[in-house]
Amino acid sequence: MQFEVEGMTCSHCAQTVTAAVKGAAPAAQVQIDLETGRVSVTGGDDRRDAVAAAIKEAGYAVKA
Repeated sequence: MQFEVEGMTCSHCAQTVTAAVKGAAPAAQVQIDLETGRVSVTGGDDRRDAVAAAIKEAGYAVKA
């Protein structure tokens, strides 16, 4: 699944978002492209809403 996340600017942001995703879907693999704001999550597809909520809870806006 793919998310567009606003507000990620550095590696610390990427680590925070990765930790949030892993908290919602522990088996998920996470890839983050800071330049585009795209977060790709493999595995845990049935947890899309929980993953999006976790990213928002970490302080980032989720567009898609």
